[in-house]
This record gives sequence, C-alpha cells and structure tokens, in this order.
Amino acid sequence: MCRVQTLCSDTLCTSRSPFVWRLCFCRGRLPLQNAPWIITSTSQADRVSAQLTNTRLRRNTSVGTPFWMAPEVIACEQQLDSTYDARCDVWSLGITAIELGDGDPPLSELHPMRALFKIPRNPPPTLHQPELWSDNFNDFICKCLIKDFELRPNVLDLLQHVFIKQILGRERILQKQLIELIDLNQQIGSIEKTRHERIHTKKGGHMKTQGDPDEVEDLATLEVLDENTVTEHLQSRYGRDQIYTYVGDILIAVNPFHKMEIYTPQDTKIYIGAKRTVNPPHIFALADAAYQSMVSYNTDQCVVISGESGAGKTESAHLLVQQLTVLGKANNRTLQEKILLVNSLVEAFGNACTVINDNSSRFGKYLEMKFTCVGTVVGAQISEYLLEKSRVVHQAVGERNFHIFYYIYAGLADRKKLAHYKLSDSKTPKYLCNEHIKLGPDIVSNTFYKEQFDAVEQCFKVIGFSLEELGSVYSTLAAILNSGDIEFSPVASEHQTDKSNISNISVLENAASLLHIRSDELQEALTSHCVVARGETIVRPNTVEKAAEVRDAMGKALYGRLFSWIVNRINSLLRPDSQLGEEDKGLNIGILDIFGFENFKKNSFEQLCINIANEQIQFYFNQHIFAWEQDEYLNEEVDARMIEYEDNRPLLDLFLQKPMGMLSLLDEESRFPQATDQTLVEKFEDNLKTKSFWRPKRVDLGFGIHHYAGKVMYNAAGFLAKNRDTLPADIVLLLRSSENELIRRLVTHPLTKTGNLAHTKGKVINTMCNPRTPTRTINFTKPTTGARSR
Repeated sequence: MCRVQTLCSDTLCTSRSPFVWRLCFCRGRLPLQNAPWIITSTSQADRVSAQLTNTRLRRNTSVGTPFWMAPEVIACEQQLDSTYDARCDVWSLGITAIELGDGDPPLSELHPMRALFKIPRNPPPTLHQPELWSDNFNDFICKCLIKDFELRPNVLDLLQHVFIKQILGRERILQKQLIELIDLNQQIGSIEKTRHERIHTKKGGHMKTQGDPDEVEDLATLEVLDENTVTEHLQSRYGRDQIYTYVGDILIAVNPFHKMEIYTPQDTKIYIGAKRTVNPPHIFALADAAYQSMVSYNTDQCVVISGESGAGKTESAHLLVQQLTVLGKANNRTLQEKILLVNSLVEAFGNACTVINDNSSRFGKYLEMKFTCVGTVVGAQISEYLLEKSRVVHQAVGERNFHIFYYIYAGLADRKKLAHYKLSDSKTPKYLCNEHIKLGPDIVSNTFYKEQFDAVEQCFKVIGFSLEELGSVYSTLAAILNSGDIEFSPVASEHQTDKSNISNISVLENAASLLHIRSDELQEALTSHCVVARGETIVRPNTVEKAAEVRDAMGKALYGRLFSWIVNRINSLLRPDSQLGEEDKGLNIGILDIFGFENFKKNSFEQLCINIANEQIQFYFNQHIFAWEQDEYLNEEVDARMIEYEDNRPLLDLFLQKPMGMLSLLDEESRFPQATDQTLVEKFEDNLKTKSFWRPKRVDLGFGIHHYAGKVMYNAAGFLAKNRDTLPADIVLLLRSSENELIRRLVTHPLTKTGNLAHTKGKVINTMCNPRTPTRTINFTKPTTGARSR
C-alpha cells in the first residue's frame, strides 16, 4: 500500500504542469516483494501529451490509449464541440490505481475498439476485490473516476486526499529503497517481461536496442528501426514460419510459398474481439481491427494491400474476406457463401500465369463489404480496374492467357461438349498456344483445369447467375477462341495488292455462329472498312496485317466487356436488400487488391499503368504513415523529431500533371492519325525534363523511369494502339445486330472513362439483369495498411 501511495502522489505532483498527458499507466501488477516501478514512459507519453495553451486550458482532440482514456476524451472523437481539461489525467490515474491492484486495467479483456465503446456507457469501474484494500484507497479511486469531469476533483484537490497525505514522512526511506533496487537491477542486467510491454534495461553500460527476434512481434517497439534491423527480424521470423509481423498499425506478411495450418476455424475464433498483444500477428487480427473500428467509430474502413507481384496479395484478400464474413455474421449462410465465392469467380477471369507468379492478378480489384450499423454483413460490391485485355490475343514468353480459357476448354472436353461450342480437342486454339508455348492436347487432359471449371460453374450458380446467362458466357468465350483462329491471306491483282481474304472459311462460320451473326457480314467487317468523305461512304479493303488487328481488337473488346458485365452482374446479385433502411446498410470495409510493382525483361504499356498505380499507393502510404502523423504532432504542439522520407510526389507529377505529364502527352499524341510510337518517345524526351526520366542511346523506342521501387526500362512499341483501344465501327454495328442478347448488350452499353461497361437503363430478358457500374466510394474511410513480401 505504501508503494501505491507513493506512485499516486508522485504522479499527481507531475500533473500540476500546464500539460495534459492523456496517458498514465503502470508496467504490471503490484508485486509482493520490493521491485522498481515506472508509471508511464517518456516515449509513450510524448506521443499523446499536449500543452494547454488556450485561455480555458482545454483541448478537444481524441488521443490516447483506450483502456486509460477518460470518457470526455473519447467523446471528442464523435462530438466535435466537446472539450476536456487536465482532469482527464485524474481519470487515467484512477484506472492506473486499479491496474496496480488487479494487474490489468478495467475492460482489458476486450478489444481496444470495444473498450472505447464501453467506457462512456458503463458505470465507473472499481477494484475487482475492493474488500482486500483500505477504505481510503477505494475512496481515492472513486474520486478519480467520477464520469462528469466537471465534478471530478483536480490534481490539487487529490493531493489533499487522506490516502495521499499518509505518505508524508516516508519519502526518504522509499527513495533509499528505490535507489538500492535500481542499482541491483543494473547489476543483474536482465530484461523483465510484463503483460503490457517489454522493458529494456542497460547491460554493460549500453542500452539494449535490438531485442530478440523471437520475441519482437511489433518492430515499432524497437529503439533502433532501420532497414537492416527490419530485414534481420523479418528473416529470423520467416525462418521459423512466423510470416506476420507488425510495424505499428501496419502488418507485414512474407509469402511462405507453402501451406500453413494457421487459418483453421480455431484460429478464426481466437482473433475475434481479442487484444492485439494476446495473439501472434495475423491477417485475422488486421481484419478484426478494421471491423471493430468500423463498429465502434461508426466509420468506413479500408485495407490497402500492397507488394510486388507474387507476394501473396490475392491470398491475403481472400483471408480478409473470410474473416470479415465470420465477424459479420450474415443473417443467412447463402449470402456469406456468395461473398466468399466472389473472389474465386473474378480471379478465374482476371488472373493469369506470368513468369514469376502462376496466379497473377491482371486487373485491379476493390471489394466493398456492406454492413449494418451493428456490424452485420448485408452485401458486397466489387470494382475492377485496368484489365490487361491485350493478354487475350498475345502473351509474353513463358506466360499464358487468362485462366478461364484453359478451364472452359478442358471442362467442355471432359463433358463432351467441345463440338457444341465449335472447338476441337485435337487442335488447340491459337490464343491458347502462341509461338512460345506449345500446349497441344495437354489442356484437354489436365485434371486441375477440369476441377477448376467445375468450381467456376458452381460459383456462377451459387452467386445467382442463371443457366441461360451461363450458356451465353460460354458461347462468348468460345467465340473469342474461334475468332482467334481466323486466318488471312493477301489477294493480289493488277490494280490492288493490299487486299486480304479469309483462308479458312469454316472457322469464320464457327465464330459467326457463336456470335449469332451472319458469316458473310463478319468476313466483310474484318477484311474491309468504311470511310466517310464529303458525305460519301467509301469501302476500302484491309491489308492482312490490318485485318488481323481488327480480329484481335474484336476479341479484346468482347472479353473486356464480358468481364465488366460479370462484375456488374455480381454487384446486382449481392446488392444489399432493398427493404433495408439506409441506416442499416451504411457501413463499409473496403479491400484494395491491385497488381504489384512489375519489372520484366520487356516492359510495355501495361507495366507502365501498373507501376503508376503502385506509385500512387506508395504516395498514399507515405502520407498516411509520415505526413499526416507529423501534421498531427504539429497540431498537438508535440515536440517530436520529424522523420525524413522519400516523397514520390515529383514522380507522380511526371506521370499525371496536366498538360505536360506523361499520360497527357500520350493522350495528345494518340489523337494524331499520323503519330507513331517513335514520335511519342521523342515527345517524351522533349517535354519530360526530370532526373527520373531518361532515354538511352541506340534504343529507338526505349525510355527509362526511376520508380520508388527501382529503375525500369520500357519499350514504347504498341503504346499508341493500346492507349487508343479502338474497336472499328463496322464491328460494333455488326455485333449490335446479333441475335444473342448478351452480345448485343456488350456493344450497346457505353463505356466509362476507364473503359469499363457502363450502366444504362433498360429491361433485359428476365434472366439477364442490367449491368451496373461499379460506383466510386466517396465516403470517408479509415485506412488500414498491409504489406506483402515474396
């Protein structure tokens, strides 16, 4: 009891300055034997303390550690007109007094977000066994924990409390004991572990700063944090299959490249509502933190997953959705099952095998899970960006087309339905068998592809697609594969040498049949084009090269619009129930899963777009971790050392600035009919005067960019064609005449600015709902950052 009195007395004396600490806690339970004690720590208190400078000596910012925060401090998070004064520290002292007696602060068994929700609503806490303590101590705690801070005594009043005044005359004895204990502790040189955090003590005259990698789960607790330290700890933990590590509120995950038994139903349960320090770092803990923050603060959340290609971002997104559906406790299991299958379905159409990743995302995905105000999941919505449509018609060395083409080819062969979709089991379609990979009939016999086809079909059915819609999807995919096999030959004559003709009419007829259009009209649209000059329509023939370009453009357009239609259809099927009120479907948790930074032997337009997106994510990361935190320090008048970091804003200006940024220059050059990729590179060189851009000698279409992740060499061949991404008007008009409802809608609906299928009003056949445009999220969201490493 004597030591409790001393600690409380010293803390009250410290609090008489014109500062509000907003943080006061001890390092464990009151020991039975003599031991040194520390209340608060400088490093912690510096983060949340602030000077009371206004005339009323009050503040209105909600900062602190949840279990010790006073109700009036928590209120400032939601009630902007609320304020508090230094008496918030009196509340913290009362909580600390309970902690000294019980070993933990009240509500410590709850997640911090839940504690923030409970503190203002619960009655003032008391000791767990008040009968074991003196009446004076219980009364002291009661006085400290008066909820109305206007009625709560201030520091000077508490110094006159009988519990504190009993300490008079004992200071000299206690000081002597404390000095002896400190000396003893220094001689032992041990590291004392407690339930709240690790205390590093001196050994041999030097402060232990690195910590044992076996024990450090949050690298932010290290006193020295640099690249070597982070790498050392991550490598050490990775060697023991500890793939998750915290750095503050960031979760770092290192891809183990093997199956781990840490995602079982039992693991799911232990992270629900648990304090972060109770369990090892885990992706489930990140999901729980986002969910608890959403419910407690009534604020939308966002999880940003970043990392290079092959780091495991897509799998992390799967696990986040899995945990959030458990936390959301959907009213029916069907909805929960649908949400879990969304990722699997869109990844079959949007993922492909690359040289470094067998399941690489070739599109950006933002999944929003919809919750009620009490945290029940009621729906989901997905938005897609930057689908790599060029992969449909061409794949780089060692790479493959989108997964779905192999799945459907093997699956239809297994069901003896290839002939129904005009496909052959003896000759592989050209789009699946380029000059670099000779797959042959092996696709048909691939057991994995057959299993995945069954799984994809099950996803369609569970989510809510009809059999008629499913048949139309298969027909469109088969039409794309058949059209890729159409071959052209030159037609030479005395007056025309640049005309082309189709040399395999049977393949043309197969493609036309699947598209439900006339074969002669398809032939004409591929081998010729119309030009309107002075009110007169002139039909001009296409060369073999031009005809092949039109064929490929049709395949890319059909696939890109089909993918958008599937995404929009999913959104309409998973839209929250229209019978729910707006207040019951107003909370969201977003998960951003976008392709990682790429640097291949040959980098084209797709890699440039991908890396620009990653530059923007890196900028957001810098703002969230460094810039906004430092601004908060300044606003709180906290004297903190500013951290230097590499700001990539100049690089974003290089890409995005108008009118002289790289993308603006690309759009400008794309408008000129006579422009070439060579003139584009020359325009870049003339206008982009920055150290981050360079053009090497003797490389006609090459240019380099120094990204935040390193230097990348790009080849501008095809930049203009890919940026224009045009579909000839003759093909559009022909497809609009299709007898297939889905084909007509794919080319009838306009496109958004990002090239996705837009939403228009109009009734479709009873089984085929209108596509719905992925809406932009304009709600404020609280960010949660995650990082993946290969």
